[in-house]
Amino acid sequence: MSNYSDVQRAVRVEKFRIWFAWVSGGVIMAIVTNATRHVPVVGVITEVLFFALGILFTIVAVRMTNALNRRAEAAQREVLGGL
Repeated sequence: MSNYSDVQRAVRVEKFRIWFAWVSGGVIMAIVTNATRHVPVVGVITEVLFFALGILFTIVAVRMTNALNRRAEAAQREVLGGL
């Protein structure tokens, strides 16, 4: 059985990785969108595509964070004896 503090630390690290990847992807998408802004057709396509992907990636990141929170709560209940 793993210690609750180990699970809590692992959850914290995974949340950081998820949100760091989300921010990094957002910055990269903003750079690409800015670079293609002056090309008429490509600029519009990248803006629409990255907007949709940004919403999708946000939903995925929130769902992954919620799953990690549930895992941490289950570990805490196990340690505390089901309180």
